[in-house]
Amino acid sequence: MASYLAQEVQLAKRHEEILSQRMVLLQQMESHLGDKEAEKTWQIQEADAARKRNVALLNDIKTAGKNLQSRDHLLLHPDIVNLETLYWAKVEDSIPKWEPFFLGRTQAPIGVRKSKPTKQNTGSPPRDKRK
Repeated sequence: MASYLAQEVQLAKRHEEILSQRMVLLQQMESHLGDKEAEKTWQIQEADAARKRNVALLNDIKTAGKNLQSRDHLLLHPDIVNLETLYWAKVEDSIPKWEPFFLGRTQAPIGVRKSKPTKQNTGSPPRDKRK
């Protein structure tokens, strides 16, 4: 009978240990849940702030676009208009010469300088050519 009593006491102690471990785990779970809820609240606040910033930026872009469109109607200086006209005339005149080159049929038209490939410095000292 003494062995049953000792076994009963041992089981009661083990039961208390399990209950205390359960209590600790429940507290940890509640703490973790609270942290997750706080993080979710923070993320929602950050998302709302980002949405507001995006709306403000979009409005700024629309306003800037409207401002640029209104500037298109401003008159340019006659010299600039003349230079622009001469530039596009020159481009249109040179298209027939360049078209085969762009299509890959011929080499670049005569009179166009080809850039020479530059030698890369390999890090070795230059050799003396007088030897």
